[in-house]
Amino acid sequence: MLIIGIAGGTGCGKTTVVNKLIEQLPEGEVVVISQDSYYQDTSHLSYDERVKINFDHPRSIDFDLLVQHLNQLKEGKSIEQPVYSFVKHNRTGDTVLTKPRKVVIVEGILILTNPEIRDLFDIKIFVHADSDERLIRRLKRDITERGRDIDEVLNRYQTTLKPMHQQFIEPMKEYADIIIPNNKYNTVAVDIVKTIISDRL
Repeated sequence: MLIIGIAGGTGCGKTTVVNKLIEQLPEGEVVVISQDSYYQDTSHLSYDERVKINFDHPRSIDFDLLVQHLNQLKEGKSIEQPVYSFVKHNRTGDTVLTKPRKVVIVEGILILTNPEIRDLFDIKIFVHADSDERLIRRLKRDITERGRDIDEVLNRYQTTLKPMHQQFIEPMKEYADIIIPNNKYNTVAVDIVKTIISDRL
């Protein structure tokens, strides 16, 4: 089994890179695990308290559960991946049965901040995008998909997203094996990753 970590700031295009890799690899051989599924369970908090949580800080992630699940997959066991709701700012209580595959892709903004998780990755990828581009993508996504208003998104960007990106996410580039400058036409980097995966498998 090959475990690949794909990190990068919010709106950098991680999902695009993940989807391109899936397209390039044999069907049924890849499973994707999203860091977003592993936000801490906040059922004990009220909705108003949950809204105030800094979801861009590493402590917002249940890394212990993620490590446990990745180790189970490596042992050939299936896992029950949590389901997270961005509307309710909490896990839904549902899970998704996730079976081990030849390639496990773990994607998320904070996945390279945890040394234990980093050690589990065979390939570490960082997707880089211009900060203005990332803000525009984040605005579009949060307003259309997550029901946020523009003031809320901009306020969160200035008070939380940007400082957390500079403190925790950008410095993680040093741990990356490959840095992909993200634009729509970056197929060369994806081809290189695909070749590495094929060689390792």
